[in-house]
Amino acid sequence: MIDETTLSAWTAIAGAAEPPAEIVRHTAGNVLPAVLPVRALATATVGACSLAAAELLAVRNGGAVPRVHVDEGAVATAFVSERHLRVDGRKPTPFAPLSGFWRAADGWVRTHANYPHHRERLLGALGIAGGSDFDTPPDRLAAVLSGLTATEIQERVYAAGGLAVAVAPAPERGAPAIGRPPLAEVAPHGGVGGRRLEAATLPATGVRVLDLTRVIAGPVATRTLALLGADVLRIDPPGMPEDPDSHIDTGPGKRSTLLDLDSAQGRSVLEGLLETADVVVTGYRPGSLDRRGPTAADLVERYPGLVVARLRAWDRRGPWSGRRGFDSLVQAATGIAAIESGDDGRPGALPAQALDHGTGYLMAAGVLRALTDRQSDGRGRRSDFSLAGTASWLLHDIVAQEPGAGTYDAEEWLTEAPSPYGHLRHARPPVRYEGGPEGWDRTASRWGTDPAAWS
Repeated sequence: MIDETTLSAWTAIAGAAEPPAEIVRHTAGNVLPAVLPVRALATATVGACSLAAAELLAVRNGGAVPRVHVDEGAVATAFVSERHLRVDGRKPTPFAPLSGFWRAADGWVRTHANYPHHRERLLGALGIAGGSDFDTPPDRLAAVLSGLTATEIQERVYAAGGLAVAVAPAPERGAPAIGRPPLAEVAPHGGVGGRRLEAATLPATGVRVLDLTRVIAGPVATRTLALLGADVLRIDPPGMPEDPDSHIDTGPGKRSTLLDLDSAQGRSVLEGLLETADVVVTGYRPGSLDRRGPTAADLVERYPGLVVARLRAWDRRGPWSGRRGFDSLVQAATGIAAIESGDDGRPGALPAQALDHGTGYLMAAGVLRALTDRQSDGRGRRSDFSLAGTASWLLHDIVAQEPGAGTYDAEEWLTEAPSPYGHLRHARPPVRYEGGPEGWDRTASRWGTDPAAWS
């Protein structure tokens, strides 16, 4: 059996209308409770990813597709993996004090200031002297924002390279699909050129993945591919350190290196990696990588067997297609925050960064499905995903499910391991099929310390 929501996720990534295996669902009570059907979104994206993994394994090895299991407890734990992380007993760093909802003169606005450069641009756009979050009292920011309209704040901060969006009203459920961003767009490209993957014990064994992503959705996708056997190399610019807790949470199974793509040497190393890569996953703001290396169009033209998966915050055809964005901002701009608001009218949030995590598992599923199809025709695929597309799916298309029986204890889905950062407690992976891996073969390496080469 496969439920309607999982089937819609599966077909969005070019899966067959008749799925190749059974999905066994294990309920765990009312996990991820919200006004919107977050639980259904979470289980559907993990289910589609698990099914894509099982399908690729069967295609590589021959024989039947293993049965897939989706456990709501595992899914709910993984969707808030960053909250369960402990490093030598220490809890992860929460959202920065200047990130959140603020009253504007005519409504509400949502800011994002977790990274130092975003904080500085936010404060600069509003004429507030620089300094850390803790040097700038929230009351001071609140006073400035209360005197401006939400749209004025949004556009002023955007012009300065910062992050803030006006909180939109709740949309009408079931609005016409015309003009809404799709959940995913997948298409083959170029001529025949992809190598055929041989038999293996894991679906993605031997698959070389270049990870050019940051902040949850993209790293969750590549973390999942690493779980399934892929050789994942994450590349970051040397001048933009990643938040350590985020890297620890989304880095298991991967290696991390630094490349200066503004230099000829860095671009040359990237070109060398691309020559033998199977997959490229990108998650930077549209256009930012194009100035430093081959564009997506270049990639699909020069490497006909390459699988390219692209992530963005907003609809690629909409007026915000080139803007930066994060899960919390997309929730605010699409009306999710208004729907989840409290009795006092203050905007609310989903019980997890579900747009990030859901899109991450869907992206991994799309890559796995593209590799499966490449086995038969040798052609690469280009797929596009957006947080806005996942938000639209949640708002308009997902059918809510009644909570299942049983109770939920996250401890069942946590594990511990030593790491270069200290002793970790972290969430176990939710992607499961019979005979599949129970966890990653290693924890995250130190950020930026691995060589820029395949294993």
